[in-house]
Amino acid sequence: QVQLQESGPGLVKPSQTLSLTCTVSGEIITTRDYNYDWVRQSPGKVLEWMARITYNGNTYYSPSLKSRTSISRDTSKNQFTLQLSSVTPEDTAVYYCAVKKGPVVPTLLSDYNYRGQGMQVTVSS
Repeated sequence: QVQLQESGPGLVKPSQTLSLTCTVSGEIITTRDYNYDWVRQSPGKVLEWMARITYNGNTYYSPSLKSRTSISRDTSKNQFTLQLSSVTPEDTAVYYCAVKKGPVVPTLLSDYNYRGQGMQVTVSS
């Protein structure tokens, strides 16, 4: 059974860089055709796709967040990491790491093959 666990700070000050790590168990992150996403959801808003790192290390970003976002991985730890710079209160959301087999980017959490429980991140001074 594949499991994902997000970790990182729950509270970040404005202008700081948010760093979140997803630890994957039950499947190695270099397995062909599996893609690893970070998404977020704020109250009353639709799910927002942020970034993807593919099984072979290619990266893709949401155009609206590309200038502030970086996704990377540590294959030795079976982890992938999101960094979001210059955060503002508008970045307050529940952040999820999720896995999708194949190239499609889901619009619903339920369309992912696997996902973490989600982590509340609040941006506040």
